[in-house]
Amino acid sequence: MNKTLKLLINRASCRTFTKKKVSPAALASLFEAGIHAPTGGNLQPYSIIKIEKAAATARLAKLCGQSFLKKAPLHLIFCIDFHRLKRWAKLQEAPFSAERALRPFWIAFQDTIICAQSICTAADALGLGSVYIGPIFDRISAIREMCRLPKGVIPVVSLAMGYPSIFPGQRKKLGPGIVVHNEVYRDIPAAQLLSAFDEKYKDARKEITAKDLKSFYGAVSAVHGRKFAQKCVTGVKARKYFNKAQVYFGLHYRADKMLFSTPKHFKMLSRAGLACFDTGK
Repeated sequence: MNKTLKLLINRASCRTFTKKKVSPAALASLFEAGIHAPTGGNLQPYSIIKIEKAAATARLAKLCGQSFLKKAPLHLIFCIDFHRLKRWAKLQEAPFSAERALRPFWIAFQDTIICAQSICTAADALGLGSVYIGPIFDRISAIREMCRLPKGVIPVVSLAMGYPSIFPGQRKKLGPGIVVHNEVYRDIPAAQLLSAFDEKYKDARKEITAKDLKSFYGAVSAVHGRKFAQKCVTGVKARKYFNKAQVYFGLHYRADKMLFSTPKHFKMLSRAGLACFDTGK
């Protein structure tokens, strides 16, 4: 197999690292890969905050609620950066409205993630391991304060990185037959869809506890009402376990918290300088 394809297909998130630091030469290669990622209009509307000091790493781990982050020797926080573009526009006596419009945000978000993924792939090529850290989005205000980000610089995601102490194995994925559609979207037949997810999450069952059952009922009833919540709970009790979808959306990435935290996220984005998310409240 082509080396690049093999690298991409075998990639897996790494959460265990040695104490070895990432060398300046390796860092330079990573950043070169990142800055050459494609961006809309070649504007590069992002900045990368490099975190290596122990105190900052420990604070980041605490903010994200993931203690293993303290053992990663390198953290890269990828941010949308309208501040730099706005300064450039002002210095060149040009109009600028990106922080007040949705379309520039949409493109800048994509560009920032593409840069992160280019660096992620480059890290794999250099024998490094990495894992994306999503809770950065829930700590926008705290991360902005920690990294002294001016308005218009918004943290999107981070990569924890280092040399793996254990190389993670490849995880099962939904195949092309499920995720690829020819010309138009098609709904996968229910039996085929369930079979595909069952194959992906083999033996992914969670035993019932009174605490989880209460939490699950609360999540479902808040989003879909008590009648559907009771139906779901009855099914769980009859099976004597939570299935993977129930674990994901009812216990882990709780549907109610995801839904009702939206106004809070809008407010954080507005305070960070993105007026397009200002709800006026």
